[in-house]
Amino acid sequence: MDNSVSTASTTGGAPANPFITAQRQFDQAAAILHLDPGLAGILREVRREFTVHFPVRMDDGSIRVFTGYRCQHNVARGPAKGGIRYHPQVSLDEVKALSMWMTWKCAVTNIPYGGAKGGIICDPIHMSQKELERMTRRFASEISILIGPESDIPAPDVNTNAQTMAWIMDTISMAKGYSVPATVTGKPISIGGSEGRNEATGRGVVVTTMEACKRLGLDPAESTIAVQGFGNVGSIAAELFVDLGFKVVAVSGSLGGIYNPDGLDIAGVIEHHNRTGHVDGFPGSRQAISNSALLELPVTILVPSGLENQLTGENADRVQAKLIAEGANGPTTPEADDVFQQRGVTVIPDILANAGGVTVSYFEWVQDLQSFFWEEKEINERLTRILQRSYQETDDLAKEHHTNLRMGAYCLAVKRVADATSIRGIYP
Repeated sequence: MDNSVSTASTTGGAPANPFITAQRQFDQAAAILHLDPGLAGILREVRREFTVHFPVRMDDGSIRVFTGYRCQHNVARGPAKGGIRYHPQVSLDEVKALSMWMTWKCAVTNIPYGGAKGGIICDPIHMSQKELERMTRRFASEISILIGPESDIPAPDVNTNAQTMAWIMDTISMAKGYSVPATVTGKPISIGGSEGRNEATGRGVVVTTMEACKRLGLDPAESTIAVQGFGNVGSIAAELFVDLGFKVVAVSGSLGGIYNPDGLDIAGVIEHHNRTGHVDGFPGSRQAISNSALLELPVTILVPSGLENQLTGENADRVQAKLIAEGANGPTTPEADDVFQQRGVTVIPDILANAGGVTVSYFEWVQDLQSFFWEEKEINERLTRILQRSYQETDDLAKEHHTNLRMGAYCLAVKRVADATSIRGIYP
């Protein structure tokens, strides 16, 4: 699989702690909103962090112990929601940060969920399908005390997919004695998945980018795009951008990338990627390029769609894009945000730009609960309306508080979660 890039800083320094980054972003919004210190203290910590160590029998008969996490940040507005990722660099702080970002993401789009996230420290590239299934089912049983349609609903993330969700749903259903399709989202359509879910995150990146282009006066026909990370989000976004008339000139995966200033044949790159597992060696590219170099190309729009900490205080000055759309969670550090704001570079924050996935996950959950399913056209139309409205609300708050889009989105989200947390009160 080629779904991610390294979590480390692209400039070679030590990676920023993602949870510290998430807390710093929250603290900025709390200060702008003049949030009560006690309430701010609640919201800057996760509600629950759950660590499990569990054995899995490998194909060669040996037993290996894996470590997995499930964190819930806040559930004041509804059940927890968030993906499960498989990656060698998964850490508790990463999962805590991602759960917090999920809370804000759901609140920005006004979806009645709180934030959660999960992960297993593993290298799925070197595991067989049977090993992945046994690991997934055992992990699902370990976290079964947390997850369910009314409490915490997992979804796919880095190196997980619809098949992974099917295994989790089946494991929970076997324990219950009946099928519980609303336990997870991002499932195959044959067992209660939703039309449009696979494309939703990438589509959301494109919808929000189009909204930004309208406000910045950027013409798609005259705009070039570089996409870092060619997994589900990056590849689908690239394909949709081309359909809208943009020129995608560079893409990259975990092994590096490709660049052609005249534009890449994205359909051909996707076929090459599906066949080989990476984008390297695509015959339509002009030159090979590293993940770090891609970020600094002379393009109009940059779409970081890999993992955290790709845009930092060390490389932000060299980024030439006018607009950055965060397809990944946490790709930009606060230091880089400061540089971009000073330089007038517009950043569509992750909690807005990649919220298409959780929005359609919400649609899937609703459809499962009522056993009534919608057509893809209706789903895409609902998604577009929600993201366009959320972008407008974010832009309005950013202007009201004389800040950037990230803080506009945070103010919108934090206020909604703070109101819900405050009015529910402290139990007992």
